[in-house]
Amino acid sequence: MSVQLMSGNEAIARGAWEAGCTIGVAYPGTPSTETMESFATYEGVYAEWCTNEKVAVEVGVGASAAGARVLSTMKHVGVNVAADPLFTAAYTGVNGGFVILAADDPGMYSSQNEQDSHFYAAASHTPMLDPSDSSEALAFTRSAFELSERFDVPFMIRSTVRVSHTKTPVEAGEKINYEPKPYEKNAAKWVMMPAFAKPRRKVQLQRIRDLEEWAEECPFNRIEKKGSEVGIVCGGAVYQHVVDALPDASVFKVGLSWPLPKQALNDFANSVDALFVVEEGSEYLTKQVASLGVNVSEFPAELPRDGELSPGLIKRAFGIDAPEHMDSPDDVPGRPPALCAGCPHRLVFKELSRIKAIVTGDIGCYTLGALPPLASMDTCIDMGASVSMSHGFELALAGRDHAPIVAVIGDSTFGHSGLSSLITTVYNKGAGTVCILDNRTTAMTGRQGNPFNGVTLQNRESRELDLVGLVSALGIQNVTVVNPHDAKAVRNALKVATKEQADDLSVIVFKAPCVLLHRERKPYFFVNGDCRSCGQCTTLGCPALSKDADTGLAAIDSAMCIGCGQCAQYCGFGAIEQIPASSMNGGAR
Repeated sequence: MSVQLMSGNEAIARGAWEAGCTIGVAYPGTPSTETMESFATYEGVYAEWCTNEKVAVEVGVGASAAGARVLSTMKHVGVNVAADPLFTAAYTGVNGGFVILAADDPGMYSSQNEQDSHFYAAASHTPMLDPSDSSEALAFTRSAFELSERFDVPFMIRSTVRVSHTKTPVEAGEKINYEPKPYEKNAAKWVMMPAFAKPRRKVQLQRIRDLEEWAEECPFNRIEKKGSEVGIVCGGAVYQHVVDALPDASVFKVGLSWPLPKQALNDFANSVDALFVVEEGSEYLTKQVASLGVNVSEFPAELPRDGELSPGLIKRAFGIDAPEHMDSPDDVPGRPPALCAGCPHRLVFKELSRIKAIVTGDIGCYTLGALPPLASMDTCIDMGASVSMSHGFELALAGRDHAPIVAVIGDSTFGHSGLSSLITTVYNKGAGTVCILDNRTTAMTGRQGNPFNGVTLQNRESRELDLVGLVSALGIQNVTVVNPHDAKAVRNALKVATKEQADDLSVIVFKAPCVLLHRERKPYFFVNGDCRSCGQCTTLGCPALSKDADTGLAAIDSAMCIGCGQCAQYCGFGAIEQIPASSMNGGAR
């Protein structure tokens, strides 16, 4: 064995590889993304990005049924999408070991909600392991495949952003020699129609009893006995904060979070004067422990039920003085998130704002179109919702005067779940405008491939799906492709779709690569002496553009400008010019 520094994501990938897992399936989503990217680098494995998490779990169940060991990874909201096959896979069970990573995001650093995947484990009766650092992430994952086969059920690993992204030492081992299990035809196990599902439910109930018995001796649960005054039940990253904040407290470290060990927890509770459950963003563990007959004490002060915990917050919950979180100094300017300089989405949102459209948005970089100065997105719920919600707006506002209704969705998100939403609109003869922002990648999670750019996770030979052909095949006649860097073309396309074709369904594909794909820097632009301080250019929200606080004149940061020319198209006075290419000194600046 060798000691290496790994993130939790990297450690989970390593643990899967060491366990003989050869197939990895996922949809990218922070904080889980790097897990599958890391797994894909190991020798002898196959890894792919699927169109969505539901498909990933279904591919995983199929590969498991055929005898392979399989890893499927996703962020917490992806578990919502994968719930359909997950609940039934807990009936069918497995053949080869099947492990599912659910990476939660307390604090919502890159998510639209703060849900706790523990509830999915409990509801679907799927065992869940909670590593607290990278070392445990590797060890738990490595063991989960054997346990999955032993109990004939998928196993879930839950991480949070701290475990996923924090690097700690791990002992990396060797890959075991795992022989895939033979597939044996067995409709009673794999065909979940009522006649077969009813007996599989009884199998599941017996499995739950077996898992509850095993939970009492599970090596992933650990008691750290110190004083008898205070006992803490906790798990995952929270464990690290607890031992930091309360070094003298006894701790029941939960490694198996479903099912919980009833007898072991009651014995621990009886060994201390007061027992507390510390968890972040949820009350899953608190209520589960209490349901086992354990008397859970109230905190002397409030423990936050939202966001991430910290040692300071835990101390204050126990009435211990701790320094408050330090705010940024007053003289440090704020840095609100913004679309990148040269982003191909910017002019689309600028023109949507200009026509005061009702814009139903989707998950991706383009959520930033909701922020000033663009401020042109009205809704954002989940992947694919933009197209569905625009149809709902059209239904509710029919017969009333209203602004144009426009859905905005990215290419990867359209493949994830936007296509089925669009089919519904077409099927029901809906109207409105759908803008597909095809930036040739899955940008926000790190520029992964997707079906419409044809780039696979391991760079295998692939197919680039014809986005326009696919949309046209649905029966939509008004389909256009527009260069989103051309302001006049963007304005005209939206005008035609929202006015001239207002009673029909139109799709505009705004096609241009994400500026981070190739990082091409053209000669930059500058503001000449003709600036009239009108401020029109700064309404684009480009981070390279600003206004001089004293003169009100526009200014362009030459180091940040990539030469896209979007701002020059909005200057009515010719005050924005591009420097000659010859003056760039070979492109360096």
